[in-house]
Order: sequence, then structure tokens, then C-alpha cells
Amino acid sequence: MTAEPNAAVILRLGAHGDGIAETASGLCHIPFALPGERVRAVAGGLPELLSAPSPQRRRPQCRHFGTCGGCLAQHMSDELYGAWKWGIVREAFRRRGLEPEIAPLKRVCSGSRRRAVLTARRKGGRIVLGYHRRQSPQLFALEECPVLNEAIVAGLAGLRAIASALDQREVRLTVLATAGGLDVAVADAGGPIGAKAAVALASLASRHAIARITRNGETVAERARPELLVGGVVVSPPPGLFVQAVAAAESAMVKEVLASVGDARWIADLFAGLGTFTLPLARRSRVLAVDGQARALAALGEAARRASGLKPIKTQLRDLAREPLSAKELAAFDAVVLDPPRAGAMAQALEIGRSRVACVAYASCNPATLARDARALVDAGFHLKRVVPIDQFLFSAHIEAVAVLGR
Repeated sequence: MTAEPNAAVILRLGAHGDGIAETASGLCHIPFALPGERVRAVAGGLPELLSAPSPQRRRPQCRHFGTCGGCLAQHMSDELYGAWKWGIVREAFRRRGLEPEIAPLKRVCSGSRRRAVLTARRKGGRIVLGYHRRQSPQLFALEECPVLNEAIVAGLAGLRAIASALDQREVRLTVLATAGGLDVAVADAGGPIGAKAAVALASLASRHAIARITRNGETVAERARPELLVGGVVVSPPPGLFVQAVAAAESAMVKEVLASVGDARWIADLFAGLGTFTLPLARRSRVLAVDGQARALAALGEAARRASGLKPIKTQLRDLAREPLSAKELAAFDAVVLDPPRAGAMAQALEIGRSRVACVAYASCNPATLARDARALVDAGFHLKRVVPIDQFLFSAHIEAVAVLGR
């Protein structure tokens, strides 16, 4: 029997959700293929099935699946999806020679993502608003998204209208769903906004119940003050600033961090941002919040001053990637909490390793750099107690995790 050209039998899933097959030419990665399936790769699309579909295959929730560059795993059963996500974390630590206890995957529900970054581009006299196509700089017009908060999906028409009111070929919109409406931060390469566009944007904010519209950091229209509840404290985030994508995932992270630091009395919260951990920690401990963004610390400080029942919070503006807290500076702290960017915090981990700090809670959106930095801490005498994976980035290959280490 003649073999089908380019046919492959999928053996397992890769870290990016692609099916992996062994061929005469080596390993072959086929997007959207599942273990046990015999498939032929199709450039830029879903594979052609040459056998019965895997019993683990499911109908995708979204019409854009396979086109959108975001979701990779809507075609997986719940069981397979959970095992794949959990396995990403396990494999990252195994590659560093670590075999920690890894808790079951903490899940989030569809429609829970409160923050999105969209692109709007003028094309043929109309505005195309959406995400990039998979492995392409081209955009597709977003009509639905099972990941996003329903307020963002319902607001797509208003977002297109905002982009249309600006005389730019392309704009980037960072959208945050808040209790008072959408907070829309527009970034483009244009000069000062004209009076006509400012009036139009103010009208759009009112018509579409948008809380605030900013452009390149400057407020153009504000119908309501954008606010989030962080650790029971009301925080007003500066335009476009980083916010945890899913509130339920943030709560799960906070719960793990609070449990890990126990009754520590003096805590350093590094890469503190808006106070995701600082504010709940301050309910029972003194906290030093360190971050490299002045706007974030200003918002955190304002929120803390308006709150009641908090222990003292001290803030420090510092680029921890270039100037980590030294072992000497860390000597006074009972515990350290870290939540760095995807690149991780190796320089800071090395200083923590040289210090006398007894407890570390490390949150990360990148299991690879988390495992790398945890390896440095283990080599310095820490014990990696447990790792908790949290599925903040639904249907993607990204995952949040909290690692707990102690002496």
C-alpha cells in the first residue's frame, strides 16, 4: 500500500500544542494535530485528517480558531488540555534537573480575560480591528472570542469607532474591563490630537459607556474613573499599565503567596507593580514594594493611603533587572515575593541565594525562566517545596505558576 505523501502519525503533544511525529527526516511538528491521529500538514491551517479523529478531539468554541494567532488548544478535550498545560510546567523544571511537587492545574473559565491588546488598521477605507493571523503580520476582523470578558467583546464596535476617529493607519489598543466600563489606552505614532478628534472621542466614550480613553498616555476622555479591586483595596490603574489578565487567576496566585509566607512580619515584594501581592500582604505584614515603573508605584501608594486596616507599606523605585536588592539589603526581611516579567529575575535570584532570607514565593508567566531561577536558589541552599500551575492564559501555550521555596 502506498503511503500518503507527507502523512504522519502523531505520537505526543509539544510545548506549543502541536502534534509531534517521528519521520525519516526527524521530528515533525504539525499544528492542531492530536496523539494517535494520522494527518497531513496543511500550510497555514488545520491539518487534513487521514484517519478517524482522536477521541480527545473537540469542536472549537470559536469561528476564528486556526486563523487567530492566539488560541492553540480549543480542539483538545478538557482532560487532554489539562494534562498538556500541567506537563508544560513539569517539563520546564525537569530540564533544570528539578522534580518538585506540582499541584493540580488551577483552571479559569471561558470569558474571564479582562485585559486584551488589539490592533486596528485602515484597509480599503474601513477599519479592521482584531488580532494577527497565525504566523502572519496580517490582521483579521475579530467577531467573537471565547477567552475575553463579554464586556470587551460587546465593546468591539466602540473600539472600531475609536480607531476610526483617529487619523492613523494603525493603532494599538490596550483594553481593560473595569466596573465603570472599558478603559481604553490607544498607542500610535501620531502627533498631538486635534480638537475635532478629541470631541469625537469624548462623544464615543459617552455613547459606548467607555470609562476612559487615553492616547499615548494622555487622557482624552474620562466618563468614569477606572478602578479594580486588589486585595480588597480599590486601585485606579494608570493607562495601559500591566494588570493580571484574569481576576480569578490573580486571586489564586495571591492565595498561594499568602499561604507560603505565613506569619512573616517584614516582606519584600519585588516587581510589585500595582500591588497585586503588596496590598493583600499588607493586611498582616509590613511590606517593601519595589518596582521600576513610577506610575505603578504612584497608583499603589495612592490606593494604600485611601485604604484602612493595612500595615505600613514602603515603596521604592528601582530597576531590579539592573540593580537587584543585594544580599545585605535583604538581610532584614523574613520573606521575599517576586513577580518579574517573562525574562525572569536571575540577578535578583542570585542575591536572594546569598542572603539569609528564609522564604521565597516566586510568581511567573514563564515556566522556563521560573525553573531556571529556582535552580539557582536550590543551588544556593533553598528547598523547592511546591509549584502551583495556574491556567491564566486560556487555550494558549502560556501558563502562570507560583513556586514556593524555603531554607
